[in-house]
Amino acid sequence: MTYCIAASIDEGLILVSDSRTNAGIDNVSTHGKMHAFDTNSDRKIVLLCAGNLATTQAVLEQLHRDKIKNAAINFNTVESLFEAAEYLGHVSVEKQKHHSNPQGQSAFNPSASFILAGQIGDDPHGACMVYPEGNSITSSANTPFLQIGESKYGKPILDRFLKLNSSIDEAARCCLVSMDSTIRSNASVGAPVEMLIYRKNSFSLEEYYCFDDDDDYMLQLRRSWETKLREAMAALPILNKESIRAMRVNL
Repeated sequence: MTYCIAASIDEGLILVSDSRTNAGIDNVSTHGKMHAFDTNSDRKIVLLCAGNLATTQAVLEQLHRDKIKNAAINFNTVESLFEAAEYLGHVSVEKQKHHSNPQGQSAFNPSASFILAGQIGDDPHGACMVYPEGNSITSSANTPFLQIGESKYGKPILDRFLKLNSSIDEAARCCLVSMDSTIRSNASVGAPVEMLIYRKNSFSLEEYYCFDDDDDYMLQLRRSWETKLREAMAALPILNKESIRAMRVNL
């Protein structure tokens, strides 16, 4: 399974992904799901991938090949993130068709989802989620984040704390807590956890981090979050039994 997050806030982008592709009893394997493209200096483009590994690898290979061969449409020629997402969606659909139902395997699912994030030219930075069908959506002021993969466990923290005007450091911690919460609840999502911070108009991808499961910072973050949650739970209003009885009588 997979969990990837892209937060697009005023100060820039925070991209976070896990690396687990298999979580069997005696077979745990990992594979990076964050891919930065070597493009022209006026743009930075990063992909997060979820879904069938064969499909995502085929899509990535095609995107790299198109760029190297200077195809009419590639990540160096698109003029906006929206155009880049359309191009990515087209390539994804074609690769899914190519890998669909091999040798009569009816249970085989070649679908893949992507988050494309970055900045092109004078356009603002942003993120787009590309569905298996090839269509896409962008983040918004009300929901400044996108998720693919196993999203339900990490969504509550993002909904409550991540805002468009959040500082980039606060947003980064929020995304890491979201990832750690997902790892805690789902064994199919796991370390290493990759995080990339892109500051608007910097055209630099140098703020890259990779956290193993026993990383000191991740352990500190996890313990601190759990401690504060326990304190918050203990501070919640005590259940008033007399008030509840009175409400029952009134009913």
